[in-house]
Amino acid sequence: MGLHYSKLPVNVLAALRKGTVIPAHPLALDASRKLDRRRQRALSRYYVDAGAGGLAVGVHTTQFAIRDVGLYEPVLSAAMEDAKAWTDRPLVMIGGLAGKTAQAVQEAQTAVKLGYHAGLLSLAAMKDAGVDAIIAHCEAVAAEIPLVGFYLQPAVGGVVLDADFWRRFAGIDNVIAIKVAPFHRYRTLDVMRGVAAARAEKRISLYTGNDDHIVLDLTIPFTVKRGDETVNLRFVGGLLGHWSVWTQQAVKLLEKAHAAVAAGSVTPDLLGLDARVTDCNAAFFDVANDFHGCIAGCHEILRRQGLLEGIWCLDPKEGLSPGQAELLDRVSRDHADLSDDAFVKANLERWLS
Repeated sequence: MGLHYSKLPVNVLAALRKGTVIPAHPLALDASRKLDRRRQRALSRYYVDAGAGGLAVGVHTTQFAIRDVGLYEPVLSAAMEDAKAWTDRPLVMIGGLAGKTAQAVQEAQTAVKLGYHAGLLSLAAMKDAGVDAIIAHCEAVAAEIPLVGFYLQPAVGGVVLDADFWRRFAGIDNVIAIKVAPFHRYRTLDVMRGVAAARAEKRISLYTGNDDHIVLDLTIPFTVKRGDETVNLRFVGGLLGHWSVWTQQAVKLLEKAHAAVAAGSVTPDLLGLDARVTDCNAAFFDVANDFHGCIAGCHEILRRQGLLEGIWCLDPKEGLSPGQAELLDRVSRDHADLSDDAFVKANLERWLS
C-alpha cells in the first residue's frame, strides 16, 4: 500500500475538506518552448500569495504533453520546491495522473515521492474500456495515493460516466475528493447521486470544475434521495484552470460563498456573479471554438499581467483562436473588478526575483 489519506497531515486534510481555491498550474515556456524555470516559480509564488489553498500540477492546464517531453517529474518537483520555499502555510498539493494503469500508477508513485498529497486521475486514456476495467484501474491507482476523481467533459477527452459508476468509484476507500467538470447539469447530478448512494459524502469533498457555473456550484445545495432519506451535498471549493488567472479575486469569491452559505443568505448580488464569471470563462476557455484556445487564453491573461513572457504551448498548433484576443479585451474591460491586475503589478518584481 502506498500513501493512505489517513496518513496525510491533519491541517492539509482539514483544508481540503473545508474547501479551498486550487488553481490548475500552467506551464511557463520560453520562445523555444522549453521550461522557463523563473516564470514557473513566479506563477507558484503568485498563487501562494493570492491565498490559494493548494496547487494542482501536471493536469490539463499544465498540458498533458509534459509527459512526452520528459517534464512530468521536473514540473511537479518545481512546484513543490517553490511552494515550500515561499510559505509555511499548509497547501493541498495535487498531482495530475494520466494514461493507462501502468503509467498512472507510476505517476502516482512519483507524486508521492515528491511529497504530493493526492492525485487527480484523468480517465481519458480509458475511454474505450468498460466500467469494470475503469473501476479496476482506479483501485490500482488508489492503492498508491489518495485519489481525486475527475469527471472531465467529453469535448476535451472525457468519458461519460453514470451515477452507478460514481457510486462504485466513491466506494473506493482512498478516494478523498471529486473534481466535477462535465460542464453539464445532469451529469453533475449523477456524481452527487453516486456519492450519496455510496454513503461517502463525509469522506469525499466535492470540488467544482464546471467553469460554466462556478458561482452557482459554490452556493447551492444539491438535494438527492437515498431511499427514504434526503441528502444535501455541496461543492466546498474549486479545482479550476479558470482560477489559474485572477486568483486573488477567486479566493475572495470563495470566501464570500462560504460566508453566505454559513449564514443561510445567498444574495441575488452573489448569484449574479455566476453569469459574469461565466462570461469571463467564455473568453478564457475559447468556448466559441470548442475550447481550442483554453490553455492559450489563460496564458494570454498571465502574459498581459507580465507573469508569462508569451503564450507558447508545447504543441505549436495551440494558441489563441481568431477573435479570442478581442473577447479577452472585452471581459477584461467589462469585469475589471474581477481581475487582480493591481495585485499582480504590485508584486510581480518580487515573484520574478
